[in-house]
Order: sequence, then structure tokens, then C-alpha cells
Amino acid sequence: MSEQKKRALDSVSRRSFLAVGGVGVVGLSLGEARTRPRSNSRAVIQIVMNGGPSQLDTFDPKPEAPREIRGPIRSIATSISGVHFAESLPKLAQRASELVVLRSLYHESAPIHESGMQLLLTGSLVKKEQQPPNIGVVLNHALKQHGNAPVSVRLGGKVQKTGVKAYHGDGAGFLDLDDSILMPDLNTLQQSGFETPQFSKLSSAKKKAFGENRFGELLWTAARLIEAGVQYVEVNTFDQFEGNVTWDAHGCAKTAPGTIFDYRDTLGPQFDKAASALFDDLQRSGLWQQTLVVATGEMGRTPRINEQNGRDHWTDVWSGMLAGGGLEGGQVIGESDATGEAVKNHPIHISEIAGLIGSYLVGESQLSIQATDDLTWSLPKVESLLS
Repeated sequence: MSEQKKRALDSVSRRSFLAVGGVGVVGLSLGEARTRPRSNSRAVIQIVMNGGPSQLDTFDPKPEAPREIRGPIRSIATSISGVHFAESLPKLAQRASELVVLRSLYHESAPIHESGMQLLLTGSLVKKEQQPPNIGVVLNHALKQHGNAPVSVRLGGKVQKTGVKAYHGDGAGFLDLDDSILMPDLNTLQQSGFETPQFSKLSSAKKKAFGENRFGELLWTAARLIEAGVQYVEVNTFDQFEGNVTWDAHGCAKTAPGTIFDYRDTLGPQFDKAASALFDDLQRSGLWQQTLVVATGEMGRTPRINEQNGRDHWTDVWSGMLAGGGLEGGQVIGESDATGEAVKNHPIHISEIAGLIGSYLVGESQLSIQATDDLTWSLPKVESLLS
């Protein structure tokens, strides 16, 4: 290992991420947050809604907009007065008072999956051909293991076939380490002797609670890993876009066949059931208060529906949600305009999600790693999200 890489890893061990502060999300003042001791039992489940779910067909419907924008999916009331979700999310709508809804996510980089995923999973973009490291890889050096449980685990596989051959923010980047060891999947864990959870061995009733589908299996498994001592779980809801029905619903038969009707009939209901079951599970196991759940994609979708009953890439505004982790529920942070086309107030850059995760798990001062003599990588500050 080069001396420069060794210095980079040493800096990860010595220094920590920006502290969780402000009053918006956790209900603490900045001073209280800085003096509050960090619990070693904190954990994060990051649900990556790969493909970029439509804000209008999930957490930010626009029932008063023209039909070509609002689409065929009805909006329904939530447990937060005056706040509506899409009709395909009835369980999450009922428990919205437990959630922090983010309605002003955005980024200004290329409107492609790859740049959005870099920002979401590393807090940065590739610069001067240097790839920033995935937050799970970095956490492996910033946190101590709980027993024999790895610090970070990836579920759902690495994402591929997203349209452009570029970095997805899923590796060790310029740290040039084996990310399959630092960010193992279930197969790697099993080979190492770690007892991996088996969804297939559950009773029919337990499977049915989460949904006998990809979403249900992934989120049940994430809960079991947190229970076993894993501190960060990245959940890729999809790992291949081309030819599959995913959140990347362009309505293009060959490359992205999903449509807004799939949001209504399959994607939305399956995600709604699995996410709600995850929250119930964390509450029953006593892990709800110490496990932060983050769910968002790398972009949103165009307000106007295309000719194939799909929506195309849109990075000016989209939505997501936070839950658990001691958050003060029932909040809506940020607002989009009347057609879900632009941020109206409280803009939240998507890179701040990586900063929030690092802040919650690790610490008090910003982490910075020198990649080369003229390039330094650091997690973004989370002032916008937490103030």
C-alpha cells in the first residue's frame, strides 16, 4: 500500500463526519446535538430506490395539476394534516406522522443515473478521474465492528446496465481497496462463516407480511442484519434497469418498460408493504429509535407524462423519506412548486444524504481524505437538511 493511501485510511480512523445538528430533523438544538453522546448501537438502512422514482406518483402528488402532469394515480390523505401521498402508498400514508418527508431534493449535474448515484452514495462526483469512495466503505474504517458482524453490507447487488458506462458510487474509489470485503454482500458473508438470514426459510405468514417479492425479501434481510450488529446496510431495490420494470419508468419497451401504471399496480404497493413491515419489525425488536432509515432515489421524473405513459429523467426536484433513528416524525421538509417541476423552498442537495448518514453514525467533525496532491474528498455539510 502506498504511503498516500495509508495516510488516507489513517485520516478515516482519526477523524469523523459532521455532527448531526439543527432543529429540523432530530428535534434537538445544534448545541444539544453536539454535546449529546453518540450511541455505539446506532445503525442506518439506506434504501436506494434505483432508477429515480417519480415524486408525483409517490410522496408529492399534485391533484390540482392538469391531467398530463398529475397522471391517473389518485392522491390520498396522510396522518399529517394537509399532506397527501399517492394512492399506491396507503400504509405509509397512515404512518406519515412517524416519517420525515423530503420534498425538495435536487442536483445540478448531468441528468443520468450514474451522476445521481455518485452523489447519493458518496456525497461527491468523479473528479480528475478520481472516483470518490462509497460511504459504506468509508464507514468500515471509521467504525468498530460489533462482534463478528461487518460494519457495512450491501443487499441487492451492484447496479449495472443503467445506460451509461460510468462509476455508480458503489466502490472503494481512489482508496483502491477490495470493496467486496469492506462492503460484502450475502454471498461473501456466507463464505466468511457469518450466519446470513434466509428469507426462504420463513413461514408463509411472515413472508406475506413483508411481501413475497424482491422488496419484501431485501427489507426483511436488512432488519435481520441490523439485529445481528451490522451498522450500515445499503439496499439496492433494483440492480439492473435494461428491460426490467423499475422506478426508471420511461415506458420504453426495450430499455425501460415500466410505466406510471406499474407505480400504481405493483411498484408502489410492494414498496409500501415492505417499508411498513420494516418499520413494524424495527419497532417490535426495539431497534426503531436507534436505526435511521433513509429512502430515496438518485433523481426524480418529469412532471409531464410522455407518450408511452412513462416519465423521463428529472433532477430539478424529487422526494424521499426518513424514519426511525430518534427523528421527530410528522415533518415535511421542503416544497416543490404546483406541478412538481422545481424546488419552491428549502432545497436539499442529494449529496447531503451521504453527509447525514455519516453524521448520524460517526461524529463531530467533517471527514476529509486526500486523494491526490491536488484533490481532497470530503462529505458535504448537512446544514440545509438539518437547519
